[in-house]
Amino acid sequence: MTSQSESKAGESQAASRGRAAVIGLGSMGSGMALSLLRAGFDVCGCDTSAAAMERLAARGGRTAATPAEAAKGADFIVSVVVNAAQTETILFGDNGVAAAMPTDGVFISSATMDPALARGFATRLEPTGRLYLDAPISGGAQRAADGQLTVLASGRPEALAKARPALDAMAAKLYELGDEPGLGAAFKMVNQLLAGAHIAVACEAITFAAKQGLDIRKVYEVITASAGNSWMFENRVPHVLDNDYAPRSAVEIFVKDLGIVQDMARGARFPVPMAAAALQMFLMAAGSGMGSDDDASVARVYARLSGTPLPGEAHRRPQQRER
Repeated sequence: MTSQSESKAGESQAASRGRAAVIGLGSMGSGMALSLLRAGFDVCGCDTSAAAMERLAARGGRTAATPAEAAKGADFIVSVVVNAAQTETILFGDNGVAAAMPTDGVFISSATMDPALARGFATRLEPTGRLYLDAPISGGAQRAADGQLTVLASGRPEALAKARPALDAMAAKLYELGDEPGLGAAFKMVNQLLAGAHIAVACEAITFAAKQGLDIRKVYEVITASAGNSWMFENRVPHVLDNDYAPRSAVEIFVKDLGIVQDMARGARFPVPMAAAALQMFLMAAGSGMGSDDDASVARVYARLSGTPLPGEAHRRPQQRER
């Protein structure tokens, strides 16, 4: 049982670190909220999932029914939603945080989005006296839970200075990328181009190996010790080997992100054929009913198109057309 003095000490530590609201308690946001709690912040979470809020409350966090309620009195509002549309709703929609957060508070936006939209949100928020930090994240759910994320931050120096205690609690690496919101988003899109292409080609390679009749567990062992390895091959191929497509990062994430890459490239008149090919594979996976499954499901698309057996997948031969 916690003594009264220990309880007061804990409250004092939380108060000294500040108050944080985390909007979006999915696989990334929940880990980020826990990292802030461990660092001594008073954390209030908000999510559409009652179960996600219950998990945070069980770990010592507070919960709120709306983003506006969570943002009241918060020094930092960390928005960990899926896209720009949800970010806009969190900021400026009914029960949004823009009017509810303190005038010296900072909105830390971690959603992946087009850089132009990040700049637009900052332009709308900052005239109210609040601060906007463009701060997309990379690293996955486990690193979020461990406080080991990579944060790609850009925005006014005062926004970064205000947000730094919270960022330090959530990140192992914090990159300061400039004074203009949108720069962090642009860096993140370069990362997503590579990540999506690497996942698609890793799935292609392991299914190609299966088609050759190779022991794909041995293929994984050999490739991860060879020049053809990538972080995504090493991280995603075990999902295929174990027939485990529970979503750590869903197919639809890369449908969205590679779609943003396509839009940015088209506007810049810049060719991105590798990203385009990867996008088609994610679209095929989503169109086959795998949109909410792990993004390693692209391997199942290759397997079903080619009649190649993978662990847990029935051997499906492509249908032959009658002549």
